[in-house]
Amino acid sequence: MRWRKFNGDSIDLPIINEVENAIKRETAAGFRLKVCIGTDSQVKGPETEFATVIVFLREGRGGFMFIHNDRTRQVFSIKERMLTEVAKSIDIAYQLCNLFTEYNVDMEVHADINTNPHFKSNDALKEAMGYILGMGFAFKAKPEAFASSSCANKVVN
Repeated sequence: MRWRKFNGDSIDLPIINEVENAIKRETAAGFRLKVCIGTDSQVKGPETEFATVIVFLREGRGGFMFIHNDRTRQVFSIKERMLTEVAKSIDIAYQLCNLFTEYNVDMEVHADINTNPHFKSNDALKEAMGYILGMGFAFKAKPEAFASSSCANKVVN
């Protein structure tokens, strides 16, 4: 899995090592961190592109993020695509959760799913919420799910 920084610089270390280095660096600088993980997708012709982000928030001091993009030619219903986004976020959250516990960093998983039943993505809300909460992670949906609906949305090509 290839990860990069927002400025385009490639991350060459395994993501768990890069995240740990970031936590150590930021806490040594005196920042209290919170991490939000989210995924967004966009269908472009025969391909669906996904962008997963790990957003680090420095309490009262902005933040930064790590980004992973991938593509597939698999055809999804809207519900399948929303749940695939959630699965990608959970996969990363699960890989990193022991690290967040060790360093006492709060973490949330954000789902780009609308809480308004008039939107098609709402069909996946109950399953997504159950999946995320069932894994023991804090859950946010739109409009609070900025990691997926804003950050990942900006970097899905």
